[in-house]
Amino acid sequence: MTTTLNTPSHAAVMDDIYRYQRHIYDFTRRYYLFGRDRLIGGLNVPVQGTVLEIGCGTGRNLLMTARRYREARCFGFDISEQMLVSMAEATERAGLTGRVRFAQGDAESFDARSCFSVPGFDRIYLSYCLSMIPDWKRSLQQALRQVGPEGELHVVDFGQMARWPNFARHCLGAWLSRFCVTPRPDLRAVVSELARKQGFTVSFDEIGGGYAWLIVLKRQRDR
Repeated sequence: MTTTLNTPSHAAVMDDIYRYQRHIYDFTRRYYLFGRDRLIGGLNVPVQGTVLEIGCGTGRNLLMTARRYREARCFGFDISEQMLVSMAEATERAGLTGRVRFAQGDAESFDARSCFSVPGFDRIYLSYCLSMIPDWKRSLQQALRQVGPEGELHVVDFGQMARWPNFARHCLGAWLSRFCVTPRPDLRAVVSELARKQGFTVSFDEIGGGYAWLIVLKRQRDR
């Protein structure tokens, strides 16, 4: 099921990037978007729980989630209409149309609760999205608002590659910038502060010498 919502001009930028790339996206990203499968494996979705992916793209992650957690209800949204074309095609091929719902929307303002009629999600995740969202801090705040009473927010995204050689770090950064990707140097500090203010515990795990962060925020039960 697809729901179309109005989105800001950032959607046009993403559509330009993915108009043709969507056809090779899943094949090419396997070589540098590390930690996605690990994130999915660590979701531990409760039986008949709800899962929301912010920035679901071609559906690669969300469909993998639906297969792994067979009793979960899976939802996703993305700002790019082009990516959602691939999402719809992949969902139909997988025979998961009845279990996976998706919509168009902007992570900075999207109200998944209203769109999907879900009061709060057991698991929400963002996979390599924050490094592409202009107001990524606002998007994090918006995501945390939609986490259920005992829910969790999971994030995997680029780090600062602090233990990489300078040359390799600069080359990778220049290449990523061609796709509107900007690793967030204050990601850990921002997440830690949001967790403190909104009543979440938080854990950080580095991947590949600082290549990426795997972050888990859990709502504190006494809140």
